[in-house]
Amino acid sequence: MKTFLPKVDVQRRNWRVIDANGAILGRLASQVADALRGKDKPTFAPHLDAGDFVVVINAEKVVLSGKKETDKEYMTYSGWKGGEKRRTVAQIRQKHPERLVEHAVRGMLPKNRLGDRLFTKLKVYPGDKHPHAAQQPASLSYAG
Repeated sequence: MKTFLPKVDVQRRNWRVIDANGAILGRLASQVADALRGKDKPTFAPHLDAGDFVVVINAEKVVLSGKKETDKEYMTYSGWKGGEKRRTVAQIRQKHPERLVEHAVRGMLPKNRLGDRLFTKLKVYPGDKHPHAAQQPASLSYAG
């Protein structure tokens, strides 16, 4: 029996929307990363982009467990002396709440060109409005 290798041209890309209202950040990010990679499809291959487009709405209402809202810090470094910046989850949520979900999902994708290509299929919005209604996205239920 030969190994089945799916063709990228034949793959159909669907659009999915997931509501992050009350969802735990890590569990939500894991589900989104699996949908982006296509791990929930029978034609999954680890070296191919077989996943769907994912739209996350209500990113500002995502929940973190414990005291992570005030204690967890995200660090960026510009490469210059004194260019290190640390921000708490509360500070990021106030200014750019969609970046919390983006950062968590990005960490769960492959660290190569495939991961970069998969990340472009993620669309995150802080509120419940999104401009992708024309694609008729199906609802992806959050199981967390």
